[in-house]
Amino acid sequence: MHVVDEWLQTIPSVWVYVLVGLVVGLESLGIPLPGEIVLVSAALLAAQGVVHPLVVGICASAGAIVGDSIGYVIGRKGGQPLFDRLGRRFPKHFGPAHIAKAEQVFHRWGMWAVFFGRFVALLRILAGPLAGALRMPYWRFAVANVLGGVLWAGGTTAGVYYLGVVADKWMKNFSWAGLGVAVVFGIATTMWLKRKAAKSVAAEEEQAAEAEAVGA
Repeated sequence: MHVVDEWLQTIPSVWVYVLVGLVVGLESLGIPLPGEIVLVSAALLAAQGVVHPLVVGICASAGAIVGDSIGYVIGRKGGQPLFDRLGRRFPKHFGPAHIAKAEQVFHRWGMWAVFFGRFVALLRILAGPLAGALRMPYWRFAVANVLGGVLWAGGTTAGVYYLGVVADKWMKNFSWAGLGVAVVFGIATTMWLKRKAAKSVAAEEEQAAEAEAVGA
């Protein structure tokens, strides 16, 4: 996340918008790219005043809708052989188990799989091509695609933007004394959790030893 954020800060704002739309669109089309990471990073830049959050949301929504639509057409023309080829090239994303799971979701939920799939990493990549390959009526796909794309892109941008603004104000007003208290609290909590975990492990070992003794 930090690497992407630092890289985005080095390019002009107009190219940030283009990059957000392009990466989100390609991911929606079916290419495994970090669309959500790019979107979140751009929203954080908006919280810092580098880019405008509304434009980021619009570009991300457009990329999601167009990318999914192209993926639908590709899936409708390519069918199952397309997923077989993709499975050999990208087994981590298009392996038989992933495709079978996504198909199960589609058969059960229909157009809702396209809508909610926008919020799930695996389905976000597969939604368009799989809907086309399974011959989902385009009007149903289009409705779910537009609603899901706008809600996901707009909601993510707005949520991250406002969290970033609040965090920035909070950090500016954060005193060194507060930092010291937070550090001490963090160390104390960590030590407490370690002790609790150690006691739990010791208790389990003791129970196991008693069970072995009884069995013997």
